[in-house]
Amino acid sequence: MSDSGEKIPAAIVQGMLQFGQTMAQGFFDVLAKQHAAMQDTSGTAAPSLPLPEAEQFTRLQKEFAEKHAELWSAMLARQKGEPGTAVVQPPPGDRRFSAPDWSESPVFDYVRQAYLLNAGFLQQVAEEMPIADGRAKSRIQFLTRQYVDALAPTNFAATNPEFIRTAIESKGESISRGIRNMLSDLEKGRISMTDDAAFEVGRNLALTPGSVIYENELMQLIQYAPLTDKVAQVPLLIVPPCINKFYIMDLQPENSLVRFVVEQGFTVFLISWKNPKREESQATWDDYLAKGPLAALDVVRAVTRVKKPNVLGFCVGGTILASALAVAKGCGEDPVTSLTLMTTLLDFADAGELGCLVDEASVTAREAAIGKGGLLQGQELANVFSALRANDLVWQYVVGNYLKGNKPQAFDLLYWNADSTNLPGPFLTWYLRNMYLENNLRVPGKLKMQGVKVDLGKVDVPAYLMAAREDHIVPWKSAYLSRNLLGGETTFVLGASGHIAGAINPASKNRRSYWKSDASASDPDEWLETAVEAPGSWWLHWVEWLRGNGGKQVAARGRAGNARYKPIEPAPGRYVKERA
Repeated sequence: MSDSGEKIPAAIVQGMLQFGQTMAQGFFDVLAKQHAAMQDTSGTAAPSLPLPEAEQFTRLQKEFAEKHAELWSAMLARQKGEPGTAVVQPPPGDRRFSAPDWSESPVFDYVRQAYLLNAGFLQQVAEEMPIADGRAKSRIQFLTRQYVDALAPTNFAATNPEFIRTAIESKGESISRGIRNMLSDLEKGRISMTDDAAFEVGRNLALTPGSVIYENELMQLIQYAPLTDKVAQVPLLIVPPCINKFYIMDLQPENSLVRFVVEQGFTVFLISWKNPKREESQATWDDYLAKGPLAALDVVRAVTRVKKPNVLGFCVGGTILASALAVAKGCGEDPVTSLTLMTTLLDFADAGELGCLVDEASVTAREAAIGKGGLLQGQELANVFSALRANDLVWQYVVGNYLKGNKPQAFDLLYWNADSTNLPGPFLTWYLRNMYLENNLRVPGKLKMQGVKVDLGKVDVPAYLMAAREDHIVPWKSAYLSRNLLGGETTFVLGASGHIAGAINPASKNRRSYWKSDASASDPDEWLETAVEAPGSWWLHWVEWLRGNGGKQVAARGRAGNARYKPIEPAPGRYVKERA
């Protein structure tokens, strides 16, 4: 061994090689148990888990061994004071090993690279598994990622040099703080992602002025006060997702979509969904349509005297909204002027990473447990979403809060992310089966809602469809397929970034970019070939499109509600403040 100053003990080398073997064996054991637990409705166990073909598996093992040999040789050749050779690099965007502590020490440099080789091998094995069922293969890949993310050396005190350095520099105080942070989170029942005391809905979040003018057992309807002397005659109704609080669209003035639209001269109404408790645990999909968008549209029409408002739906709020419009069209009504859908699925053929977690066995189990009444607790739902990005939303805070003893920074988006909501069992199980599992909404007349056979093709108004290029919850190509289902003229734009950051891209900051094209191709890849990237926020493009559907300019509606729908309380109202 060369004089590298800090020798790599043979026990470390042997340990890492053995760890790779143990990790692989444990991985296969976990996958086999998970796969065997999946049963069809008849109770018959799923077939055994297939491994890659012998030739492919031999190739992967050979490449794996060669990379470890290359890593070992690089470590032996490392000279004192010189940087080591990077045999393997973390994936793009992976910041777990960015601290210099990992590369400066030969020991920890070896530990991190050996881990990356082991993790990459397992992910390649999962990729090569001959599984024809795309959903099942996606599930295997998801489980693989969970497994390798959990075993990263960053997550453990003994193998994280940043923990050791911080403990020495703070004379052990970081360890004490970390223990206190962990005990505090155990009391909360969740990992802290931000400083909870820094924010409060109605104090420094959801500040756009307005009034609640209507409420029922599932939602409150907010009418926002005008910020311009003139407004478009046709108002806008916003339907946010019911699986989160609405204020993702009204965080703070500088990043509020609601305030932006009001400042652009529109009368804006918004549904604030109730956080369901036992009293609402029987609510169904039909209840959410009738007491959500359909009820809200009646109120908006009565208050503004405009028969056909513009409407916007975000995520599952968009699915609910499009379904409600299809019901109205099925009843012979002409309910709206235009439709905007933000990161919304109508065709669930590829439902993203959430889709791989939904199978017959899981849906049947949910139906038996809460399908006729009951609640899915908000924290359980939040845990699922966090697991989709475990390194960013779980392990980052395990390391920062508990190993390093830090307090998370104040971040409004993460405060909202932790403000989880419950879901009624009948609503959830109907949604999972008919959308994620069976993809029934895309088939005209397949589903009955409110006693009406729904056909999205009858929703023939102009539609603006926005998707996000890196969205792991609503894949943009799946969102694009809504163009083939809706009956009206569609405009599609593709925002940069992910599900939230791509959608909530404030025009005030005008960062990132979006892609636009006038092409009406049925295939998303064909559309993308013609698309042109435009700098800044897609909000500016959308609001001009919305203005084209806004009608003439009229005097701002200074009074909230009317004689029948009088203000109940100031925005943001009571419902959004109820905790799960």
